[in-house]
Amino acid sequence: MFLTLTTTGTPERPATDLGYLLHKHPEKAQTFSTSYGTAHVLYPEADAQRCTAALLLEVDAVALVRRGKGKGRGGAPDAALAQYVNDRPYAASSLLAVALSAVFSSAMRGVCNARPERAAEPLPLRVEVPALPARGGPELVRRLFEPLGWAVTVEPVPLDTRFPEWGDSRYVRLVLESRALTLAEALRHLYVLLPVLDDAKHYWVSSDEVDKLLRAGEGWLPDHPEQKLITSRYLSRRWSLTREAMERLELVRLAETDDTEVEQIDNAVEEESEAEEKPTPLAVQRRDSILAALKASGAARVLDLGCGQGQLVQALLKDTAFTEIVGVDVSMRALTIAGRRLKLDRMGERQASRVKLFQGSLAYTDTRLKGYDAAVLSEVIEHLDLPRLPALEYAVFGAARPRTVLVTTPNVEYNVRWESLPAGHVRHGDHRFEWTREEFRAWATEVAERHGYGVEFVPVGPDDPEVGPPTQMAVFGMNVNDEKEAKAA
Repeated sequence: MFLTLTTTGTPERPATDLGYLLHKHPEKAQTFSTSYGTAHVLYPEADAQRCTAALLLEVDAVALVRRGKGKGRGGAPDAALAQYVNDRPYAASSLLAVALSAVFSSAMRGVCNARPERAAEPLPLRVEVPALPARGGPELVRRLFEPLGWAVTVEPVPLDTRFPEWGDSRYVRLVLESRALTLAEALRHLYVLLPVLDDAKHYWVSSDEVDKLLRAGEGWLPDHPEQKLITSRYLSRRWSLTREAMERLELVRLAETDDTEVEQIDNAVEEESEAEEKPTPLAVQRRDSILAALKASGAARVLDLGCGQGQLVQALLKDTAFTEIVGVDVSMRALTIAGRRLKLDRMGERQASRVKLFQGSLAYTDTRLKGYDAAVLSEVIEHLDLPRLPALEYAVFGAARPRTVLVTTPNVEYNVRWESLPAGHVRHGDHRFEWTREEFRAWATEVAERHGYGVEFVPVGPDDPEVGPPTQMAVFGMNVNDEKEAKAA
């Protein structure tokens, strides 16, 4: 991977001041180790009139694969050959962005004790990237860089010059020129927009990426016309992180509009709301209701069926009355996140003996689920197609047969109370259905009768007199005779 930064100067303000700004001497070739290879900084030309700094990143493809361990772009290829035939060593990507941040960290912050006045003033700059993946093509490149004050020259790279009929590849040659930006601004633009154009990152994107984005985007991202696209792509399209970043960017925009500080806006909101008790999130109310029902049932060994990212398992672990907790989910990714949430790798032996996580589908009977006191299906059934519900019903009530079963699901009648939910829409894109209270009661009553359970219904959340609660919960209890037979078996 290769990138050059060029500036021009005069005898009074020589171009070689670029070396001071980058904290890299123009007369030296320097080498830096990174997590995925070696970065070289050198100066192909350096005199008072013109100075060019080049960043060359040699990627260790083997180390990248080993470090990926099946995650992210480096470890989850589309096909087996992708580990050996790929663009990692050649095309600018998040690897180069990370190298920019590591090698030119002081310059990116605008710190230069030797030439502070030069660091704070715009420079004539020219940036060249010979091979840049651009998902969206040259037009997107212009839409990203031109609003920031760059003159953009972007040339598509053909798939094969010998066969022009094949068209262009997804790569471009990029040249950026500006006389209105500081070096720090230029580096921050590149740090954010290189991975945005590639639309991929070679490492797992976590919550601290939001802070990185806002730091690098300070002064330009809140007002960028492609703010939403930049934010979503930079955060690998993780909607929760994207939403958090967009909310924080809106605070920045409001602060700039009011000519005040972000902290003052935050404080003002907090002061206004201090007099009112903040509403408890519905997810927390749901967990509290489930925990109360489990405690009332006297259950000690509990199944969390469809455990997702482990929030309920984590809450159960805090109560020593629950001696064994098993989380089951069909998604290995969800189980991996749950393991990290629970810190299973650092958990003490006694605590670890109380919890298990394993993969399983509720559409099939599973002998591992037998013999437990209680099972919880929290916001699970609505994610199944209706024709598959009988299979889940038999797997849980017919085969596993825990003494108590808790089932929660949204109450579709309450949806009219959600101001942000368009009419006729379900609460989540993956919901296959959402039932009225009457529909849920009819289904639960039939299930109970078929399998020897009694059932009671408990509202979760504020019980609206017209449309009922936002979440409805059915508490199934095994009939006495069936419970005796189950214990004998």
